[in-house]
Amino acid sequence: QVQLVESGGGLVQAGGSLRLSCAASGRTSSNYVMGWFRQAPGKEREFVGGVNRSGGSTLYADSVKGRFTISRDNAKNTVYLQMNSLKPEDTAVYYCASSPSGLTSLSRRYDYWGQGTQVTVSS
Repeated sequence: QVQLVESGGGLVQAGGSLRLSCAASGRTSSNYVMGWFRQAPGKEREFVGGVNRSGGSTLYADSVKGRFTISRDNAKNTVYLQMNSLKPEDTAVYYCASSPSGLTSLSRRYDYWGQGTQVTVSS
């Protein structure tokens, strides 16, 4: 059974940083693209960023480009989302997901999802 478990969320002031982790079990994460998505109250889920199987290629939403960095440690089956210069509009539940497809921002291409971790940025 595939499980993705996010951690590292919390409350931070604007301008601060957080690092989210996503630990995968039940499948070898190096065989899958990994993505991060977020959903704010009353809004649709949106793509944040993704990383290819080797970690050598990444894709980011324009809203986080230059502030967020995705990395992965395939030996640990873990993907990270480093979030810097956080803004109140980054407040959301953050989800990691895995995809057997190529690197993509399309949520329908991701087949397993974590339970999410709350990130709250105060102004």
